[in-house]
Amino acid sequence: MKILFDENIPYGYEAFSTLGVAQASPGRAITRDLLRDVELLFVRSVTPVNAALLEGTPVRFVATATSGSDHIDKDYLQAKQIAFCDAIGSNAESVAEYVTAALLTLSELTATPLPARSIAIIGVGHVGRLVLAKARALGLRPILTDPPRARTEPDFPHTPIDDALSADIITLHTPLTFQGQDATFHLLNERRLNALKPGTWLIQTSRGEVVDSRSLLARLANARDLFSVLDVWENEPCPEPALIARATIATPHIAGYSWPSKINATKIIYDAACKFLNTTPSWSPPQLPTGMSSPTLYLDPLQPTPSQITTAVRSVYDILADDSRMRQLLFKPLSEHGPYFDFLRKNYPIRLEFHHTQVRGASPPAASVLSQLGFTLLT
Repeated sequence: MKILFDENIPYGYEAFSTLGVAQASPGRAITRDLLRDVELLFVRSVTPVNAALLEGTPVRFVATATSGSDHIDKDYLQAKQIAFCDAIGSNAESVAEYVTAALLTLSELTATPLPARSIAIIGVGHVGRLVLAKARALGLRPILTDPPRARTEPDFPHTPIDDALSADIITLHTPLTFQGQDATFHLLNERRLNALKPGTWLIQTSRGEVVDSRSLLARLANARDLFSVLDVWENEPCPEPALIARATIATPHIAGYSWPSKINATKIIYDAACKFLNTTPSWSPPQLPTGMSSPTLYLDPLQPTPSQITTAVRSVYDILADDSRMRQLLFKPLSEHGPYFDFLRKNYPIRLEFHHTQVRGASPPAASVLSQLGFTLLT
């Protein structure tokens, strides 16, 4: 049995070769010709999976190593009785930690303390739930918007989106959908973007098309009164350069790119393939990258509590380093923007998560917050 997988799926060969003859390919280079004798296909978000790709091939199982699956034509797969699996939830912790780093960095850049500020969490699923917990740990006042949950959970504290957008901070965690009463394509359209109050922080880690980028660029160009953290973009891998330039923080769709999140995704889709094939899994992921051990961070006990929290988070993830690498795209010819965007993702540095770091020296208030954020506290 032949298997094809996106080369950016970590440990893909080690995992999938236990099931058959495994071959890797760049995600954007996966074509119907490559699938002539392939039965199992493992992709990431850059590969549209539809009739144009699969018709006439022997593919009988498709998995995406991503939480989002808007690149998959599920109706076609169902009609052709092709089994499907996604890795929903695999990167939730990584995205929530990205949002945490963004909040603390914006707090520094604007000299605005976080406690008591309001944060609208648009979409309270796998990621939104974790963002909610971390927002509360940081002293923020959450406002929740999730129409599907509101319809099925009578006690869910739902706030309509137009009311929620009056919050000090907006963070987006919805899937990308185009039809139905909860369609999210251009959820933040021109009207809603223009309704945001001056000084709003907008954090976008869902899908690029959830925000109307032309209208966002116009708002940022005409009234530079929004602070925007943009990780996802319309027209990836070639985002609008002017929008990158005007964003407060710009990153190349890597919010969910922590090392554990990638390994989680590989494990989820590998296990699903084993179940499909009715075979016992024989591959297990490593706990840490080869040669790495859990780091210990020693905080200065004389640092103020907010500084200790920021220092700890930045020791794990420095969002401004990703911003700096992303902005190098602006100095390249337009023809190189797409390849450079993909290069940043393919060659993303190893990033652990908060729980890997053991912290010493935190003040009692900082220790309480860091513990809630996921750090391991040592006395």
